[in-house]
Amino acid sequence: MEYLRAFLVGGMICVIGQVLMDFFKIPSPYVLVSFVTAGVILTGLGLYEPIVKFGGAGATVPLPGFGYGLAKGVIEEVSKKGFLGAFTGGTAANAGGIGAAVFFGYIMSLLFTPKAKP
Repeated sequence: MEYLRAFLVGGMICVIGQVLMDFFKIPSPYVLVSFVTAGVILTGLGLYEPIVKFGGAGATVPLPGFGYGLAKGVIEEVSKKGFLGAFTGGTAANAGGIGAAVFFGYIMSLLFTPKAKP
């Protein structure tokens, strides 16, 4: 049942993004930034936590989940370190994901030759 809930939540997030790009013609970079921002805002308002509890990885893996991780890290670090935690919490909470993205991005750049679109 956990896999089904993750599939449904993650799928709905992807459907929303696809609708924004296909029907409303919003460029993908704007959708990506909007999703991360929405994750931060919904977490700050306490609305994303129930989605994470219901959907698990379906809610934490897509881009709103990155925003959720940023906000959650900031909230935890501010409670521990005060104002300085606002600057360090988001990065510390997502360091593994950020490190993996940089590492695998570098590996892909070595394996494949990127070309600019004409």
